[in-house]
Amino acid sequence: MKTCITLICSLLVLTVSAQLPRLKVKGNQFVNDKGETIILRGYNTSDPAKLNEQGHWDYSYFDEIKKWGANVVRFPVHPSNWRKLGTKAYLSLLDEGIQMATDRNLYVIIDWHSIGNLLTEQFYKESYNTTNKETLAFWETIAKRYGENPVVAFYEIFNEPTTMKGELGDASWYDWKELNESIIKTIQSKGGQGISLVAGHNWAYDLSEAHANPIKLENVAYVSHPYPQKRPQPWEEQWTADWGKMKEKAPVILTEIGFAGEEEKGAHIPVISDESYGMAITEYCNAKEISYVVWVFDAEWAPALFSNWNYEPTRHGSYFKQVMTQ
Repeated sequence: MKTCITLICSLLVLTVSAQLPRLKVKGNQFVNDKGETIILRGYNTSDPAKLNEQGHWDYSYFDEIKKWGANVVRFPVHPSNWRKLGTKAYLSLLDEGIQMATDRNLYVIIDWHSIGNLLTEQFYKESYNTTNKETLAFWETIAKRYGENPVVAFYEIFNEPTTMKGELGDASWYDWKELNESIIKTIQSKGGQGISLVAGHNWAYDLSEAHANPIKLENVAYVSHPYPQKRPQPWEEQWTADWGKMKEKAPVILTEIGFAGEEEKGAHIPVISDESYGMAITEYCNAKEISYVVWVFDAEWAPALFSNWNYEPTRHGSYFKQVMTQ
């Protein structure tokens, strides 16, 4: 039986037990230990270090995420904050977040939140600066600490690889695939039982080359971030060509989606749009049984899901809160 938390959808609602079962990849689906298909709907936190500093890395924050209809939450770990706090302190934050997620029956995605070219070690902003050595060490640490924890269901290897050719250097899919395979093999050898998530180029949008030449390892799924301005309307045929057809071969999870009205605080390319995008992307995902995680459960980062720490929804937040709690 296929099980799902979703909107406007004929799929059944997922009722998660107190002990979350481990997820794994089977064909082009995420399945639990009973072989049931699980479709994930959730939200991105902002960086745990940021939330902790502001006093929001707490149970009330996770209560609100659950109230908004989530069954998964994504933790974006910025390399700069990982170094600033140090491994021990940052792991304590992750321990707290994972426990708060566990208590609310939420799966967790840990995301190494860098943007740029890991092959050339050139990055979009200073906060995203990292190295191959640091990235591998991070994932070794995560695999050893959380590898047996079924709540930590996903390891998102690298947030957003940028363009294949450009000011941050060249990066073919072949080379990017090879680097990801090396990291995934290390994760698995260190006890990481979770699902590894691999993004394509064009800021984690394009999976067309991955479709032609997928990763040849077990328990791997693919990521896209199809914000509204990545393509002009109508979106659907372009989405299928760019990333949707990957679902023919493997699970796809959109670990960032969302929109902001042009008039809203923080509106920027590529997120400027309206509710027509929200309806298009959620209906597309429902039809293809694609999981998604909305950016971002925060009042300052954009596109923000709420406008203040009383959790008053923005336009973007109102749309997703409504469809994910129906």
